Amino acid sequence: MITLPKPKVKGSISLEETIARRRSVREFADRDITQEEISQLLWAAQGITDKTRSLRSVPSAGALYPLEIYLLTKDGLFHYRVDEHALEILGRRDLRPELARAGFNQAMIQEAAADIVMCAVFERITSKYAERGASYVYMEAGHTAQNIHLMAVSLGLASVPVGAFDDKSVKAVLGLDNNRKPLYIIPVGASG
Repeated sequence: MITLPKPKVKGSISLEETIARRRSVREFADRDITQEEISQLLWAAQGITDKTRSLRSVPSAGALYPLEIYLLTKDGLFHYRVDEHALEILGRRDLRPELARAGFNQAMIQEAAADIVMCAVFERITSKYAERGASYVYMEAGHTAQNIHLMAVSLGLASVPVGAFDDKSVKAVLGLDNNRKPLYIIPVGASG
């Protein structure tokens, strides 16, 4: 496990500025992102904002939180452990080239300093809300992605949403079980 730095709850630019500056960027500079930046990005994605009630940074139907967040960097593959605000080390090999191949050879996936992969465990929500639960999963994925993109801007970083990929190949790269379905790849890094 890698414990991440405590997230900051006050940034240097306003929400309005981050919204105005958000753009999809597909070219990244050859620069790593820091542990502090990773901490902020993952906290924005699914971090706990109210420890008493275990509420997170995004709304979730029934507070069931079906999303699982994975991070790929040159240092390996990691799973975001929300409760500990930590990274579980799943492997120490750079899998970004393989993820890029699973993403139909989109170079930005390999070139970004980090790739955040959002996956869903649908049963967490469909067990309560049946078929309607699937819609709630996709809504939460949208909330989560927007938080990541806005946090990237606030950190002076760039990002791009990627939905074009082969599900089976992404699952193989990440070593996911059958209960986890990849929904989004979000490359993040310094603008190139």
